[in-house]
Amino acid sequence: MALLTVDHRHPTPLYAQLEQGIRGAIAAGRLAPGAQLPTVRQLAVELKVNANTVARVYVELERAGVLETRRGVGTFVAQTQPAVGSRRGRDAELRALVQRCLNEAAARGFSAADVLGQVRQLSDSQGG
Repeated sequence: MALLTVDHRHPTPLYAQLEQGIRGAIAAGRLAPGAQLPTVRQLAVELKVNANTVARVYVELERAGVLETRRGVGTFVAQTQPAVGSRRGRDAELRALVQRCLNEAAARGFSAADVLGQVRQLSDSQGG
């Protein structure tokens, strides 16, 4: 089984699927701190996506402090993951999560009001 997969038929953009896949693999421990990722070209060929898509995700995750690139060596999972403990960091992380949710819902024909209604319903049923 491949470490990362993308679904070319899914409405979520490939770069978002790839970013979520890498973040998820790190969170689940399938990619440990210091682990080397495939080269841009290797991953692009494996997933059948454009190399620019992979490069874009690697650059964005490097800017976020999730990955680090060592020139001439490769791309690795950062030894220490960025903290989202600060209020500003937590707000930014939550905003990005909500934006991805709204984008995926819209791609499937749901409105923000539909999503909000479900969030309220789930929150009420969980006592929160």
